[in-house]
Formats: sequence, C-alpha cells, structure tokens
Amino acid sequence: MTDTGLLDALAEVLAPDRVLGPEVASEDYSHDECLTVAPRRPAAVVLVESTAEVSAVVKLAAERKVPITARGSGTGLSGAAIPAEGAIVVSFERMNRVLELDPDNHVAVVQPGLRLNELDEVTAAAGLVYPVYPGEYSASLGGNVATNAGGMRAVKYGVTRHQVLGLELVLADGQIIRTGGKFVKATTGYDLTQLVIGSEGTLALVTEATLRLYPRPEHQATVLAPFTTLEQVTAAVPRLIDSGVGPLILEYIDLLTMSATASFTGLELGIPQEIKDSALAYLVVMLEDSDPTRLDDDIDSVAQQLHELGAIDAYVLPPAAAGQLIDAREKAFWMAKANGADDVVDIVVPRAQIPAFMEKVAALAGEYEAWVAGCGHAGDGNVHLGIFCGDPDRRSRLLHALFAAGVALGGAISGEHGIGEAKQAYFLELEDPAKLALMRRIKAAFDPDGILNPGTLLG
Repeated sequence: MTDTGLLDALAEVLAPDRVLGPEVASEDYSHDECLTVAPRRPAAVVLVESTAEVSAVVKLAAERKVPITARGSGTGLSGAAIPAEGAIVVSFERMNRVLELDPDNHVAVVQPGLRLNELDEVTAAAGLVYPVYPGEYSASLGGNVATNAGGMRAVKYGVTRHQVLGLELVLADGQIIRTGGKFVKATTGYDLTQLVIGSEGTLALVTEATLRLYPRPEHQATVLAPFTTLEQVTAAVPRLIDSGVGPLILEYIDLLTMSATASFTGLELGIPQEIKDSALAYLVVMLEDSDPTRLDDDIDSVAQQLHELGAIDAYVLPPAAAGQLIDAREKAFWMAKANGADDVVDIVVPRAQIPAFMEKVAALAGEYEAWVAGCGHAGDGNVHLGIFCGDPDRRSRLLHALFAAGVALGGAISGEHGIGEAKQAYFLELEDPAKLALMRRIKAAFDPDGILNPGTLLG
C-alpha cells in the first residue's frame, strides 16, 4: 500500500521525479542476487544525486522512524540489499562519479554508485589499478565497502578494507562526517573507517570513498596445474607464497566445478583426456609483472615448483583461454544459479585447514543427501560452495553443519559475501554471545532508533 504522506514529504526534499512509489519503482529494487531471501517492495525509492540529498532523506526518515536500505547495483549475495517492510531505498545509481584521481598520492575519490568496471577504465588510462575484483565487475564501490568485498586477487592485495583510506558518511540522524583521508596510516582515535567497512549498511550510509591505487603491471600469465588430490593443491599454496613470486591469483577448482564450467561455457583448455581422468582438483596461478623477462622467469619457477609439489603437469594457458577460465571462475555464482543451485555460500577457514574442511564437506553432503560443488581462493582459505539440496529443512540443517564445521576449524561463516538476512540465523547462533552483545551496543551508538537496514546482520 502506498504511503502518500511519505512520498509527498520526500518530494519536498528531492525533485518529485526522483521519488518512486512502490507501484512505479522497478521490481529490481526489491531484491539483490541472494537465492534464499524473498523480495520485498519498498515504500519508496529515492534517486539521490548528492551527499546533501542523502542527509536530507535520512533526517526525514529519522523524524518519521522509517527504515532505510542503501542500494548500489544490487549484486550482493546475502540479502543485505533487500529492504525492510515500509523502507525507503536510497539508490546510489546516480552518484556514480570518480570525483578525483590523484596519481601522486595513488588514490581515487569515488562516489558509492560507481561500478568497478567504470573505475577500472579511469584508472587504466592513468596506468593505475584498483585491485579488488570480487567476481562481478558491475558491483558498486559502495556495495564493496558495505560487504568488505574480496575476490581472487586478495592473496596479493588484500580485501576492500585494505584499500579504503577514508570515507564520507551520513549518520542515522543525517549528520555528515569524514573518516581517514589520503594518508596511509594514523593513530588518532578509533578507526571509524574500518568499523563501517563490512557493516552492511547498518551503521551509516557511505557517500564517498577514498581508495588506494597501485601501478598497473602490463604483463600477465596464467598457469593451470591439475592434481590428483585437493590436499596436494592446498599443500602447494603456502610453498608458492613462500617462494616470493607474489602470485596475483591462487584459486582451486574441484573436479565437479571444473567439469560444470567446461560444460556450461564450452571452455576448452587443451588438457589431454588422460590428465583430466586422473585429476581431482586444479590450481590456477596467475602472475603479473611490469617486466616480461621477470614474468617469464616467474612462470618457469612456478612450473618447476608445481611439479615438485605433486602436480600432474603445469600448463601455461594462452591469453584467450586464461581469460575465459578466470572469467568463468569469477562468475561461478551465475553458473551455479543457472544449474539450479539452491544456495551458494562462502565459508572461510585458515588455508592450511582447507583439506580438513573439504573432507567434512564431502561427509556432510553424503549425510544430508546433497550435492555440494566447490571452488575458492586457496591463497586465503575462502571456500565457495554451491549447495544442491531441494528440501528446505534438510538444506538448513546441512548449512548449519557446514558453518559450524568451518567455525570449529578456526574460520568464519562468510569470507566476503556477508551475513545479510540469508545467514543471520546461523551467525546469531554460532557467534560468541559476548561479541554479539558488543556489536549490538555499537549498532545502538550509531543508530539508536534502528532505522539503518533493520533485519540485516544482527536482526
């Protein structure tokens, strides 16, 4: 039901054509890419164009105690962008500019609606790169900050929190503050920048981010190594890191996922059939360098190490095939979705514990009569699992067991997708109650009326 009073009040803050009621707003605003949380229509969608407008909308919402959900491009996988009942969706799609590119300080100042592929075009022209690529290039920078997005390059560069130097924030009462800046270190009070990163829109609305940039290496190469066991793959990872070659990507792909990828994309990597028949897991190693000679040396070194570490063989992929493989791996969620997956989760464990965790995954899949396919960031222990289990009750029990197994091995429920609504029940049950109580006190300090993304993370 349309709240005409709310829409009229918002139309006094913004131009009326940038205030959309539930009957007018696209259905896209009711959901993200989560497979398990039902869409909900918001009471209103506002298309903001400045920080001042965001502040004005938040002040109005605070006065009326109306919930707010921030939205970028809606590519999240945990339901964190699904609005609460009666909520205002603050869409940042029109706040999508690079406000400043500063090569001397190696930073970019961007608005939250800017997409990763758009930022990459700007930085590439300057010979720089923002290294966080979580697998969906249409993802927005604000969404990346909200979820502390990671991706395959995290083994070399780290995740979003390692790249964000400062933020402009609109607090729950409409106040505007800035945290951090273009400097790379500070010891001046609490680090509010880091506190907001990964908070899934529950503490403040991000209206600007100051991002760290790096020189963009001109040359890349990808080595694919089949192994007979996943244990060999994960045992090889620390040795490759110790070698000093500094891989850009270290990914493992299990047999089921590699087969599904080849079938789904038509990918042909030129691996002999007899090798495919004996390989149960694959390690993908991508290297980069500004000097082609040094890159060639690193390729030779990595190939030799892989043979010594038990790889059946090591293949330097042609650039086109390498690009196809990396693209397919980055889009593993879409492949799983297209193949009918009932859920996709991203549990993280210490990288040395991946074999023990995957052994537990196989046992639980059998116990709950499910099919579970996996791939992940071997360099940082982030395991992505496609869950095929049609019965909701059995699937819920399987997920609880999988999350509990990851936590028991020293890991966490999510490595990069976040908690949102989808994993909230498991998070609240498995997390330390003292930590949850502290998080709730922090939430109350930032948002005493609980209007910022209610129902997400802590409930």
